[in-house]
Parts: sequence; structure tokens; C-alpha cells
Amino acid sequence: MVVARTKNATQKKGRSGNPAKAAAPQRAKRGATARDWIGGARLRTLTLGVVPVVLGTAVAFVDSTTPGDFGSWIGQDGHLTIALLALAVALFLQVGVNYSNDYSDGVRGTDEFRVGPARLTGAGMAKPRTVLTVALTFFGLAAVAGLVIVVLTQLWWLLLVGAAAIVAAWFYTGGKKPYGYNALGEVFVFVFFGLVAVLGTQFVLIEQVTVSGWAAAIAAGFFACAVLMVNNIRDIDEDTAAGKRTLAVVVGRPVACVLYGLFLMLPYVVLLWFVLLYFRSGFTYFSLLLALPALVIGVTSRKPRELITALQLSSFASLVFGVVLGITLAVQP
Repeated sequence: MVVARTKNATQKKGRSGNPAKAAAPQRAKRGATARDWIGGARLRTLTLGVVPVVLGTAVAFVDSTTPGDFGSWIGQDGHLTIALLALAVALFLQVGVNYSNDYSDGVRGTDEFRVGPARLTGAGMAKPRTVLTVALTFFGLAAVAGLVIVVLTQLWWLLLVGAAAIVAAWFYTGGKKPYGYNALGEVFVFVFFGLVAVLGTQFVLIEQVTVSGWAAAIAAGFFACAVLMVNNIRDIDEDTAAGKRTLAVVVGRPVACVLYGLFLMLPYVVLLWFVLLYFRSGFTYFSLLLALPALVIGVTSRKPRELITALQLSSFASLVFGVVLGITLAVQP
């Protein structure tokens, strides 16, 4: 059985993201419902889009030359509009990535060994081209929101950053040689859902990047890596059988668990920078009430259902971290 699986995975390993070149997925007994499509958006991962924009807005406020109070500051010079547009870019891009992954993994046959929630493409609930169209639609919406930011700020070079983000999102699992299949997924999420999202938000608001911006970006990036890592730890056996070389597969479960712990705890080390500058930001440590249980479950459990719980707790911990830190920075004296 193991030999047969390995052979089958090897045959599928080289498939492209083009449905015309891929074998059709196994048919499902029913078509996709609205609930299935919502599930395909993977709402529990959307914190990866919310947190960096919240943090980017907060550090832009505290590091602006004339911050005033947050209410008046966010309402002037189009700050609120730009911040909401940045949030739209992040969320649309995240949903687009999720549907793109569903499509690409499905047409490659990677989801054949999946034990988690069923995917739209892999389970045959939706046609591959339909899922691809939805993914591209969300990428398009992200591009439109980004273009509006560029027009409002006149920072035309940001078009290159936006294009790079969309290309990187697609080739995470799309194309003939997706880097997400070669242990580089954590690099992608750290760069784009950490550095680019936080620093980009700060820059479009105040046209500068600060040390606090870098600190917030690194914290958000590590949380994104933690969420991805625990997800890949859950799927490590299935990804190995399917020939998908995530970082967890490459380094093995014990090392992957150590890396997950580091990714999840390092934001709290970075938080010391803010506590030294703004005492109230120490309240952010209360998010450890979610992060510590996630850590224990993530490094000790091998059951997929429990690891899903660890993923959800990690995601919520990052959200609480970002929101509480953002609020404490906004109300600092």
C-alpha cells in the first residue's frame, strides 16, 4: 500500500496548475453549497490579513509627526479610507490565496490523501475552472483596492509591490514549480503577511517606515508562520505521501514542532520593544491565554482534529495580540 501511494504521488508531482493538463478530481456526491464556498475561504486564516493592517495603522499613528488623538488623526487626510483599502487588499489577497490553493492542490491530486475538511476542487464539489475563476476574482479585487490606494497617495511605484504580492500568491501552490511545495511557504507568509503588509500600511499612511513598524511587521510575520506551520504539521503524513515538500515535511515532525513554538512565542519577545516605549502595551501579553494552549496542543498532539484546534487558537491569539496592541498604542498618552 505504501509503495502504491508513493508511486501515485510521484506521478502527480509534476502536474501543472492548468486544469486542461490535470486529471479530473474524484466526483463528489453533491455540488458545493454556500457553506462549502465559505469554508473554502478558510475564514479562520483571515486574521493573517487583519492583524498586519491593524498593527500598521497603529504604528503609523504613534510615529506620525502630529498624531493628536487617534479619532481625529484617522479621520484626517483620508487616513481612514486608506486604512480600510489596505484592509481590503489584505483580506481579498488572503481569500484569493486560499481559493488558489484549493484549486492548485486539487488539480495536482495533492488533496487525495487529505484528512482535514474537504476541499472544493479535491472533493469534486466544484469544477476546477470555477474555483480558479473565484480565486482570480479575489486577486482582481485586491488589485482594484490597491490601485485606488496608489491613486489617492500618488505612490505609483506601489504598483510593483502589489503585482509582486499577487504573483507570489499565485505561485505559492500554482504553476509548474510552486515554491510552497519546496519548503518556502513560511518565507512567503513572513514577507507578505508580515513585512509587506505592516510596513506597506504604515508607509501609505505617513510615507515613512519606523523601527516600531519593523517590530510590528516581524511580530505579524511570525504569527503568520506559526499558523502555516501548525497547519502543515497536521498534514505532514498526507503531504509526504502526496509528494508535497512543505517545511514541516523537510525538517520532520520534531523540528517542525520546535519551529512552531518559536514562531508562536517570538512575537511576545518582540512585544518587549513596545512595552519599553508604551507601558500600556503590556496588556497584549494577555493573548498568551490563547497562545500557550495552542503551543501545548501543537507540540504534543498528532491528532488532526486537535491540531486544527491549535491552528484556530494560534489564529485567534494573533488577532487578540494585534487588536490589543493596536488599541493600547492608539490610546497611549
